[in-house]
Amino acid sequence: MKKSFRLSLVVSSLMATSAIASTPQENDVWYKDAKTALEHAKKNQPINGKAKNVILFIGDGMSIGTITAARIFAGQTEKKSGEEHRLAMDTLPHVALSKTYNTDMQTPDSAGTATAMLTGVKTKSGVININQNVRRGDCSSVKGNELENFFTSAGKQGKALGLISTARLTHATPSTAYAHSPDRDWENESLLPKEAKTAGCKDIAAQFIEFDSGDGFKVAFGGGRQEFLPNNVKDPEYPEISGKRTDNRDLLQEWQKRYSKGELIYDSEGFSKLVVNKDTRVLGLFEPSHMQYESERKIQNKEPSLSEMTQKALEILKTDDEGYVLMIESGRIDHAHHDGNAARALEDTLAFDNAIRIAMQNTDPKDTLIIVTADHGHTMIMNGYAERGNPILGLSKSKGTFNKDTKDQKYTTISYGNGPGAIKEARTDVQEKDVTDVNYVQQALINLESETHSAEDVAIFASGPQAWLFQGTVEQNYIYHVINEAAQLSTPAPIKK
Repeated sequence: MKKSFRLSLVVSSLMATSAIASTPQENDVWYKDAKTALEHAKKNQPINGKAKNVILFIGDGMSIGTITAARIFAGQTEKKSGEEHRLAMDTLPHVALSKTYNTDMQTPDSAGTATAMLTGVKTKSGVININQNVRRGDCSSVKGNELENFFTSAGKQGKALGLISTARLTHATPSTAYAHSPDRDWENESLLPKEAKTAGCKDIAAQFIEFDSGDGFKVAFGGGRQEFLPNNVKDPEYPEISGKRTDNRDLLQEWQKRYSKGELIYDSEGFSKLVVNKDTRVLGLFEPSHMQYESERKIQNKEPSLSEMTQKALEILKTDDEGYVLMIESGRIDHAHHDGNAARALEDTLAFDNAIRIAMQNTDPKDTLIIVTADHGHTMIMNGYAERGNPILGLSKSKGTFNKDTKDQKYTTISYGNGPGAIKEARTDVQEKDVTDVNYVQQALINLESETHSAEDVAIFASGPQAWLFQGTVEQNYIYHVINEAAQLSTPAPIKK
């Protein structure tokens, strides 16, 4: 009986294998590619244990639609149809969706969303590292409502700290790495109301210079020199531009005095001369305000790319034996979307993806948790039944013929729900040579001076220790808790049963 039963199992197994092998589509390229992907997925086992290092990538405004369009754009620059292309972030094995709303806003802002990711607590729009009990712009409501972020916790443990942004370092997202403020707009002292100064609130730039958790920031790259300089001091690169501070504090001199061996750099030349060793500390502020869009940076070559800054930051942070925490923001994806300018948004998304690739190539997933996400989305959409391989920034075509609206006018695949590209009168017919220009502002439905954020979920991609904890759809503040679980940065209070 036993031999007969075993023989029956073998026969059944062979029949099942034969049935699978005999499917008529087994030689189809899509079928074979999917089978290969399945086998690869089976090899992706969860990584447990403690994360020595944490890298959080934030694509500001990088909606899921932005990722899709950037993927196609990247493929088409390689002379492929584009849709089949894979970004570096696409290859990270663990994926979830993040709900981005603030506690007081259905459509969020970057200060509240970044605070959620860095502190584990959702809060109001426009406030930095303070819970929802605060009243925006009211300094007197801050006390007792401050939140500790994972940079502060990591610094207490002796980890090296790094911060990179293509926006001003005092802007909403990067400022959540070090500041507490009831208003994200208080980037320099001149912007604080008199009442706030009297109540003891400090501007965001001053808080950066005074941040002292652990050994402070070992490396920080970004823009925003004006926020650190007095209004009677000329910018080191652009003498026609002065600082913005009215308190006569030169915060860059203060930083240099605090870190006498630290290097203060302003351009790609200073960046290229950096020498990395265990004592290296650097503050790179490459523009008076935000850094350049990638499309301009590539031409002018006056400042390092996001991937170059990522590479250098990793070289510096790796010299620390205790590990590191690094946040990297691509801030100008958001700004291009606000301008209704998809070309620059996609260019900066690809620069962001290149930085992710650099991080993946220069870290070990066994000890480094990498998380890639966005703070919120934008109203950019892809529509109109364009055929496969149609230029993503071009006019929508199907079977070689332009798709047209009910008035026989052409349209682009990419458009926006609102923004400066809205047509006030009748929609104009658009031409291919115009819409593929880097300066083209996509047409939009609702006329606004600046396109708005969207309230849709954004993606989370992750690899490394405990990355498998990203599952399904999560609240945005959950990201902090995975980081804390992986790196054990603080001891959470026990959950009451």
